Amino acid sequence: MHQVRYFLAVCETLNFTRAAELCHVAQPSLTRAIKKLEEELGGPLFRRERSRTHLTDLGRLMLPHLAQIQSAAQAAAAEADEYHCMDKAPLRLGVMSTIGPQRLVTFFDRLRSEIPSLELSLSEARGRDLVGQLMDGDIDIALIGLPIYPERLDAHSLYDERYVIGFRKGHRFERLPSVPIRELDREDYLSRTHCEFQDYYDAMGEPVPFEVNIRYSSEREDWVQAMILAGMGCAIMPEFLPTLPGLATRVLVEPEVNRTISLVTVAGRRYSPIVETLLSSAQKFDWSGVA
Repeated sequence: MHQVRYFLAVCETLNFTRAAELCHVAQPSLTRAIKKLEEELGGPLFRRERSRTHLTDLGRLMLPHLAQIQSAAQAAAAEADEYHCMDKAPLRLGVMSTIGPQRLVTFFDRLRSEIPSLELSLSEARGRDLVGQLMDGDIDIALIGLPIYPERLDAHSLYDERYVIGFRKGHRFERLPSVPIRELDREDYLSRTHCEFQDYYDAMGEPVPFEVNIRYSSEREDWVQAMILAGMGCAIMPEFLPTLPGLATRVLVEPEVNRTISLVTVAGRRYSPIVETLLSSAQKFDWSGVA
């Protein structure tokens, strides 16, 4: 880059002495850099005639290319400065598909006041898929709720939520203040494909005291809930998952099953200023106060 800068200075001044003054270097240093650039490009770039200096044909051919390199380098440096000062703040956030937005949008609004230039890109996927995206560097940080994470990841816990059973009003569960898990035995059931309930239950080391009749499976929460409202069955879901009007829920007990939602990062990977601000803000945020 010094060679490019010195070359362009000589092109501007057509004088090695004035070019050296412009670049704040000694003339011999500038001359050596130009000679090295000529060696790399395979020929003289300037022709010196007494007190005048002219571009050679090769010099004229190289000028637009080297000027473009200089311009790109300056643009890269300016963008890096904006990034470090958070004048430009892109953030790629992965969100597990079973996490509802209610609690997050309030936090995002708070985050926007701390980083006005935030450019947030959300990527929704299953928890295990987000783990892979983090490892590969496709996302900067992720909101995940899994019982166990690989050693390479750090999980910064934010809040807990219970698992509930969702059903249509009028179902027998509506008469109960909470639903013992064994009561699900032989119930018609709608399977939420991305649900992590089984992982959490298995991590508790207890046998499953029920067997359901799976009538329908889907990745889409709205389809599962629509089927529940149509009387097709019930489904286990996280407490804070958005529900369609008319859908009732009760907390599952005996045992109660909870999951922890965490901001997950790659252990040892240096955080960007935006990720550092996100982590700090999230850990100071009062998640329990969000309706």
